[in-house]
Amino acid sequence: MLTNKRVVVTGGTGSLGKVLVRRILTGEFGTPKQITVFSRDEAKQHEMRLEYQNLKFATDEVIYRNFEHLLRFHIGDVRDRHSIGAMLRESDVVFNAAALKQVPTCEYFPFEAVQTNILGAENIVREIRDRDLPVETVVGISTDKACKPVNVMGMTKAVQERIFIRANLDCHKTRFVCVRYGNVLASRGSVIPLFQNQISNGGPVTITTPEMTRFLLDLDQAVDTIFAAYQHAHRGETYVPMVPSARVVDITETLIDKRPIQTVVTGIRPGEKIHESLVSEEEAHRTIQRGNFYVIFPILPELRSPLSSEKPIGNEFSSAHHVMTKEALEELLKKCNYLKPHSTGIKENLKV
Repeated sequence: MLTNKRVVVTGGTGSLGKVLVRRILTGEFGTPKQITVFSRDEAKQHEMRLEYQNLKFATDEVIYRNFEHLLRFHIGDVRDRHSIGAMLRESDVVFNAAALKQVPTCEYFPFEAVQTNILGAENIVREIRDRDLPVETVVGISTDKACKPVNVMGMTKAVQERIFIRANLDCHKTRFVCVRYGNVLASRGSVIPLFQNQISNGGPVTITTPEMTRFLLDLDQAVDTIFAAYQHAHRGETYVPMVPSARVVDITETLIDKRPIQTVVTGIRPGEKIHESLVSEEEAHRTIQRGNFYVIFPILPELRSPLSSEKPIGNEFSSAHHVMTKEALEELLKKCNYLKPHSTGIKENLKV
């Protein structure tokens, strides 16, 4: 539980970070002593601060009383070791949501992805290790693209997972665990807002290939996974939600419905896979089911607990093998407020 804990959410102004902060503030996992949103975007922090104080315009009080509230905001960058180090000295729990996550962007600017996704994680570990900081838990937030990676984003996230897992050997006071999940509905960069925008403008809707499948979950399911790992994961374990997948062409057809909008196949973008995996064939032999999650035991033998009596899942967990029916997909999109009544497909019928 988070009662009386000092919590830091790096990348706390992102889509996931904002929902994670909101859920922590509900008190469902106890009332923390302090929650710090750590990010480098002052504009997003400012908007978030005003939102929580129900103010439309900034005042001096909003700015200067920042550090007196339960929720506070800290400008910094995980790339800067001194910046993150100053934050970690006053932290008990760290949720590392800071990331460069756009696949094409990471392909064109690979070292930028390295600096945030890899060096950022290493900075967190080094500060805790070298300064012997009393951080109790670090939860690294990863992606299905880290499983058998073919793109820079996935490669850097895969290395981030290994950095956090290995850190358990050096930082004996700190538990490092990871979570890994697929495409989060409503997050910045999600394909569905792109499809909605294309539909609202009369099309065409662009898909890369009709065969493509993707794991889907909403932001609250992503946060549920993070909380489950925080509560139950042992050192070095990775939590994976047992979620369904969907064909991208089914997503577009469901969103378009009966509108007279054309679909155009554009070809796979740089770094894309046709199917994603959340657990690879190699990992499947050290992965068990725990409740509604798969748990991947660490690759390093020094970190493995005595083998569980539960049988490993044995097979890859691929988006190609767990495809939702169109009816189930429609229900999920309705739940997430993506499907609304319409008549002609014009813009006012697609507001979310």
